[in-house]
Amino acid sequence: MAGGGGVSPLGLAPPLWYHRDLSRAAAEELLARAGRDGSFLVRDSESVNGAYALCVLFQKHVHTYRVLPDEEGFLAVQTSQGVQPKRFKSLPELVLLYLQPSQGLVSTLLYPVDREESIPEDRDYSDGEDEKPPLPPRSTSTTPTGSTRVCSTDTDCDVVPSYFSAPAANGLSTISHEYLKGSYALDLQAVKQGASSLPHLNKTLVSSCKRLNGEVDKVLSGLEILSKVFDQQSAFMVSKMIQQSVNQGGDQELENLVTKLAILKDLLSSIEKKVSLRVKLDVYLADLTKIGKSQKHSLSVDVEGGMLVVMKKMKDNQEDWNTFTHHKIRQLIKSQRVQNKLGIVFEKDKEKNQRKDFIFASAKKREAFCQLLQLMKNKHSNQDEPDMISIFIGTWNMGSVPSPKAVGSWLLCRGLGKTLDEMTVTIPHDLYVFGTQENSVCDREWVDSLRTALKEHTELDYKPIAVQTLWNIKIAVLVKPEHENRISHVGVSSVKTGIANTLGNKGAVGVSFMFNGTSFGFVNCHLTSGNEKIGRRNQNYLDILRLLSLGDKQLSSFDISLRFTHLFWLGDLNYRLDMDIQEILNYINRKEFDPLLKVDQLNLEREKNKVFLRFAEEEISYPPTYRYERGSRDTYVWQKQKATGMRTNVPSWCDRILWKSYPETHIVCNSYGCTDDVVTSDHSPVFGTFEVGVTSQFVSKKGLPKSSEQAYIEFENIEAIVKTASRTKFFIEFYSTCLEEFKKSYENDSQSSDNVNFLRVGWSNKQLTTLKPLLSEIEYLQDQHLLLTVKSLDGYESYGECVVALKSMIGSTAQQFHTYLSHRGEETGNIRGSMRVRVPAERMGTRERLYGNTVCLCLQVWQSVCLPVFLSACLSAFSCCVCSRAKQDSAEGDPSNCKNNSYNNPAYYILEGVPNQSAATLSSELLPSPCSPPAVVGVVLGGGAGGTLNRPPPDFPPPPLPKGALEMADTPFSKPRPLYPDLAEVKIPAANSSPAFILGEDFKRGGPGGLDDQSCSVLQMAKTLSESEYPPPPRAPSAPPHLRGQGLGDACRTFPPRAPITESIAEDLPEEVRCLCEGGREGGREGSSVGEWLQRLGLDRYEEGLLHNGWDDLEFLSDITEEDLEEAGILDPAHKRILLESLRQQKQQK
Repeated sequence: MAGGGGVSPLGLAPPLWYHRDLSRAAAEELLARAGRDGSFLVRDSESVNGAYALCVLFQKHVHTYRVLPDEEGFLAVQTSQGVQPKRFKSLPELVLLYLQPSQGLVSTLLYPVDREESIPEDRDYSDGEDEKPPLPPRSTSTTPTGSTRVCSTDTDCDVVPSYFSAPAANGLSTISHEYLKGSYALDLQAVKQGASSLPHLNKTLVSSCKRLNGEVDKVLSGLEILSKVFDQQSAFMVSKMIQQSVNQGGDQELENLVTKLAILKDLLSSIEKKVSLRVKLDVYLADLTKIGKSQKHSLSVDVEGGMLVVMKKMKDNQEDWNTFTHHKIRQLIKSQRVQNKLGIVFEKDKEKNQRKDFIFASAKKREAFCQLLQLMKNKHSNQDEPDMISIFIGTWNMGSVPSPKAVGSWLLCRGLGKTLDEMTVTIPHDLYVFGTQENSVCDREWVDSLRTALKEHTELDYKPIAVQTLWNIKIAVLVKPEHENRISHVGVSSVKTGIANTLGNKGAVGVSFMFNGTSFGFVNCHLTSGNEKIGRRNQNYLDILRLLSLGDKQLSSFDISLRFTHLFWLGDLNYRLDMDIQEILNYINRKEFDPLLKVDQLNLEREKNKVFLRFAEEEISYPPTYRYERGSRDTYVWQKQKATGMRTNVPSWCDRILWKSYPETHIVCNSYGCTDDVVTSDHSPVFGTFEVGVTSQFVSKKGLPKSSEQAYIEFENIEAIVKTASRTKFFIEFYSTCLEEFKKSYENDSQSSDNVNFLRVGWSNKQLTTLKPLLSEIEYLQDQHLLLTVKSLDGYESYGECVVALKSMIGSTAQQFHTYLSHRGEETGNIRGSMRVRVPAERMGTRERLYGNTVCLCLQVWQSVCLPVFLSACLSAFSCCVCSRAKQDSAEGDPSNCKNNSYNNPAYYILEGVPNQSAATLSSELLPSPCSPPAVVGVVLGGGAGGTLNRPPPDFPPPPLPKGALEMADTPFSKPRPLYPDLAEVKIPAANSSPAFILGEDFKRGGPGGLDDQSCSVLQMAKTLSESEYPPPPRAPSAPPHLRGQGLGDACRTFPPRAPITESIAEDLPEEVRCLCEGGREGGREGSSVGEWLQRLGLDRYEEGLLHNGWDDLEFLSDITEEDLEEAGILDPAHKRILLESLRQQKQQK
């Protein structure tokens, strides 16, 4: 049974039908395996702490009942409104009743499904890394909230319920028994002799209440802070009582406890009344000065003067003014838990800052106030906020030996693999993240050594922002001094995955924080060792993903892989190579790593979607980093004599760095390699550097809106396939930093199933709520993401989560999105829908491209180097398109070619973990012919500009595609149709599946240039390219104009046409090629979309730039200026004149 350690809430010997940490999906699998109606089990609820879920199998469907505790601790099955629930003292008592017939459940509980006994772990703690698990260092950091806690004594653990324990097992019962057996006689004798007190009873009561006394002190200490804020009169009394509790003892201790309990009751009531009467700070909008008012403070911002004035009201209507100049305002910290709370950090002196918190009337008022403060700082400060930062990430298993003083090659990314050039290596990074395993150095000494080394190489004094330790697993994050005040919401956590999930020799540590407006997470782990222990490593990963407590607590429905804009996962993952040792050594000697990477256990498990779902990893071009002979990098030590026999540790890439980022974010891996001169450990240190886009406090370039018109996020429909045997109803929750609070949809209004293990659910626009962003500017919304979670009505548990970028959803027409659902690290289905982000016309400004220089440079290189070779390929490819198009049109009209749906397509069952076949096994009719366009696709996608937007890695190897894989369903959602071009189909064939594919390295490896969750397969893109220059088939009215000419299927419509390089190619093609491309178009065809208008003018190459900047409607284009055209990439004066003149004529005709 997976899960964390600790004592079960049902005692030391819980019933076999109770599965403590079992996931919902695993519970359904166990019940499906049981197969008999009335089979049942009980597990912990995933949505409510302390609650349970009773799962019953009936007619092949799983029905889930929530068992909730009430205020008195009694348990009851959640019932319909108006039905009186039955209350039980314990879970066994509740189950006992429902074993009887006719108790209101869908079926009587008949057959308990016992939990699977976990395989006992052997005592072979490692395979040569260490003989036994190292003891935790004495100087370890304090265990944070959310870390795994091991109960070792009665005082540390929860009290075992009385119905599972003998009286003597309870510490308090033992004390009472001792008094009754011995001390009671002494008190009795003392009373007979005339004593007026019972000293032994007093002593027994003091001992029994010792823990209660300590808990009351903790509560009072916490309330002291609240009372100082809201009730200063009570604060003095609380402080005095806490001081008395320290000084008093003996006979007065019981009296003091009774007094403290009385004070605690009064204090709670007093604070509640005071808080309810407090008037929240309000912010009033004016042209230049915003004023906020509260009970004691008002705020005034002088933008022109560069000052913030905080006025405090005193007695007798007097006022105390504090003025802070712009350079004294160090940081704005927006509370994640309270959306209308803002912390302002002021510089008190050179070495000390002071933070003051303010409560605004609403989150919108808070955002308006932050804009104003940022506007003031921008006006008077010479320092711009960064759009991009550089991050160094290093991981190293130190082998329980202190590191050498010279680790410069690690910090400077020098060694083997993909390294930085001599010019780039001298530039200091903004963030340094160091993850180590088997690090026996104490925290302070380790951080000091890192800072010293960094100062030696960069001449900068880096500031530590977080250090977290679990035994000898450590993570340390250091930041440039100039960024120290850009870091907020720092969190740390750890999870133990050692023997029985109670030892910290294996596990993970994590750090999370915000860098201005971008969230980051870093996880350093040390997983189970041993060539054959793949399953245990996989379970280690899933436990860490589920139990590591990092990031925004409001996102508790999402695992940590979806809580951060960028999540980096590093460490000694301990995955090995499944190949004979001599073959491995031969390949290493020849520096042939590709055959080894094909048998790398981590790559194989990722292909099966068992671990690191949708994570990316840069291509490995360096030799295995484990297991070297210490003191040398020339020899691998792969044998070790142990008590159990000879142990083989094949050379492997144990030390890895992976990452996962939100779609349409900027991230590029610039280096990934290992050192070759640090030889103290049997592992080589591994390094990676990343260029990452970040956001800052948004400030509108157009000033305050002239009207109160609001932007809206509107949904036309959503459909999802979820992997479940349940037939309950579902709703969707929406989360985003651009929303004032999370929102819920109504329950789904359509539901069907062709397979007992999968359920199709749908929501029409009537069931979906309209979302209102905090700000309506297009520049702001383009940086936002929307998190969705599909939850059940019966248990309020998540059946799958996903993230959608709003950037591609902005426009006057609905856009399609299509992505995967996952839960607890496992793929659980897919989801698609139609939505739009409607922005007011006055807010439809343009925006500077953050990474435009990189793109332009890549385009110049591509055109100068690759274009001559490319032209001949284009001519032959486009000529083949003419022939293939007619065949495809006839095939699409054939009803016999109807696409299989998601239920009967074997490819969909990748969710079950079934290994997929290689693309080479595709039938011959599905493979592209030698003259088909994929060669063109390969060249375009392999360009260097692919790293500008984040594309999560493709799934590999692809599953077998159904016969209709090349046919794209474009019917509206409301009409009956096969559901989805299965997401399992949307995968990239192996690089050698056809010689026609010429893919760039980023594309092959699933790096930053790889396709994202909404991408098409190469076969689909080949068809798309063949259609792109010819009349597309009729489109549904809801299809967005800028996608109608692209021929993309529904699965491919999340992003605008991904063709910045393609447009540049068309611009430089010879005249005969352009004529060939345009020959199939209907000349003079009138249309109302931007793309059709540009086609008529012969300037369709500019469509991408205009759409990217929000000009997707001809009505908006009528107000476009010459400056707007330049920002959209239209620099040719003649072309600008043609476009503006055409718009002027259209305006006159109206």
